[in-house]
Amino acid sequence: MTRYKQGLNVKNPLLWEIKRFYKEEYSIGIQAIEIIKDRLGVNLQEDEAASIALHIVNAQLNSDMPNVVNMTKIIQEILSIIRYYFRIEFDEESLTYHRLVTHLKFFAQRMLNNKLSRSNDDYLYHIVKKKHVDAYKCAEKIKTHIKKSYDFTITNEEMTYLIIHIQRVVSRESEK
Repeated sequence: MTRYKQGLNVKNPLLWEIKRFYKEEYSIGIQAIEIIKDRLGVNLQEDEAASIALHIVNAQLNSDMPNVVNMTKIIQEILSIIRYYFRIEFDEESLTYHRLVTHLKFFAQRMLNNKLSRSNDDYLYHIVKKKHVDAYKCAEKIKTHIKKSYDFTITNEEMTYLIIHIQRVVSRESEK
């Protein structure tokens, strides 16, 4: 409200990503700016709905705002790698896409908090790696990107889940 009264319209550079990755939270943000409009007569931009959504995500994850912004960036980067590797467009309404994005949200959170899943049993990893070769190769590209950009090594256990989610979303997209 202070920014509005000062005539400051702050653009949210993550508006598009927030609308896609945090749909429920963004919807609540839209409802909030409608309530503000109805009760206070103030017409806020949709960028404010996106900012409200980020605050909700922040509270849900018990994290701070820079981490939520970084998580969103990591999700976008990983989805871009998958999209370009397989030359596909995602059906953003599909259950497999939502599962992938949900997995990536929690993956990015674990990564930023340095709490990735670790296991001494790589049996499942080796099975999934052999069964889903293309998804594995894509996951390797993601692993390389994460190491190069964030100096972080993805564990085999995390790779297993990533390969499975990539395979599911790619299989769904190629069925069309």
